[in-house]
Amino acid sequence: MALEMSGSYDIPAPREQVWAALNDPDVLKRIIPGCEMLERVSDSELKALVVAKVGPVKAKFKGTVTLSDMIPPESYRIDGEGEGGIAGFAKGGATVRLTETETGTKLDYTADAQIGGKLAQLGQRLVAGTAKKFADEFFRSFAEAVGEGTAAGV
Repeated sequence: MALEMSGSYDIPAPREQVWAALNDPDVLKRIIPGCEMLERVSDSELKALVVAKVGPVKAKFKGTVTLSDMIPPESYRIDGEGEGGIAGFAKGGATVRLTETETGTKLDYTADAQIGGKLAQLGQRLVAGTAKKFADEFFRSFAEAVGEGTAAGV
């Protein structure tokens, strides 16, 4: 089952600061919903452990996060892939673009996700709703975290 979604957020912070946060494992760990572990393996790869609940199925996904197509401080692609045991697998990614604005930075994203196994049997609407909520929560939390850092003078 494949899903696509997109969105846009205005972040009251300079583009370079937003870019730095998008590449900071500590920031990403705090804002990825259900993230229990995220550690850098190389400049472009991170290992992750994420607990996700989709309807009645709760699974622990162990996997990797890869950063590619980097054009600092403008855009990149972030891809994740995880195995959830009997629950199935999840793969997804997002192309993120940062544009300077008068009030800070506009973040636009286009995301895609694929799932298989038990998760895929739950029904497209439930899974699509959960995936959209996950993406919205991630980018909203990111915008808040970076915005608060600016307000605090970080």
